[in-house]
Amino acid sequence: MAADAGWSRWPAPAKLNLCLRIVGRRADGYHRLQTVFRLLDWGDTIALRPRLDGIVARHGASAKGVEEANDLTVRAAKILQKETKTPLGADIVVEKNIPVGGGFGGGSSDAATVLRALDRLWGLDLGLERLAALGLQLGADVPVFVRGHNAWAEEVGERLTPLDLPPAWYVLADPGVHVATAELFQSAELTRNAAPATISDFVSGRSLGNAFEPVLRRREPAVEAVFAMLAQVGSPRLTGTGSGCFVEFPDRDSAEAALARLPAGLRAWMVRGAAHSPLLDALGTWQQRQAGTAAQTSS
Repeated sequence: MAADAGWSRWPAPAKLNLCLRIVGRRADGYHRLQTVFRLLDWGDTIALRPRLDGIVARHGASAKGVEEANDLTVRAAKILQKETKTPLGADIVVEKNIPVGGGFGGGSSDAATVLRALDRLWGLDLGLERLAALGLQLGADVPVFVRGHNAWAEEVGERLTPLDLPPAWYVLADPGVHVATAELFQSAELTRNAAPATISDFVSGRSLGNAFEPVLRRREPAVEAVFAMLAQVGSPRLTGTGSGCFVEFPDRDSAEAALARLPAGLRAWMVRGAAHSPLLDALGTWQQRQAGTAAQTSS
């Protein structure tokens, strides 16, 4: 598809929540969160082709039977259309690698990539603030992918402070179960009043935990089983509100050695933590190519 006329391909990286705390509830009923987003050098790929007829169309297999109208990539394109009143449309293909329901941020990242890439392809130039605000309408995790930097996040996850994280490699594992986030938030076992932490607490190495980890481990035997397997090679953690688990390592060799020790039947793989989103690099490369093309045309 990348070679087909008019198509371009854009990365949509996965993320990890290195911690996730609930520190209260807001006046609007939403829970107040604290988390650290770690972007990964691995994820989905979004293929886009602008259209002149204003139609937004998704092609290829959907994720877990998601209707086209509810697909976050389609919704992202349409919300961008509505905001800017552009007459342009787009064809969209999502090449999935990120497991659905794992807490790795696949849907949110896909939506953010559509927002940022179509902003360029449609010639809109909305700017980060407006794009992040549009992303928040689609989901609390979308703004961090729009901005493209590792971050300390608060409130529902939209109040972001960029964070420099050391190089790291991760072994990820997918237990293959999916519990609705709304259902987890309603759990009587969930700790909703943790003492607020600070960025300094995280940087100092204090274990801030994931409020959803004990809930999922108790109610989902598959998650508990994966934790037991990962505990043989390191200290497993849960990411987000999904079932995905991970262990952090300081270098590739350590991660490779750990992965090799895990049971063959476990769906596990190794990825590198990113200093920033690969999408930013792709956008920069696209901009340079456009500038080069414009210079050749003018000469």
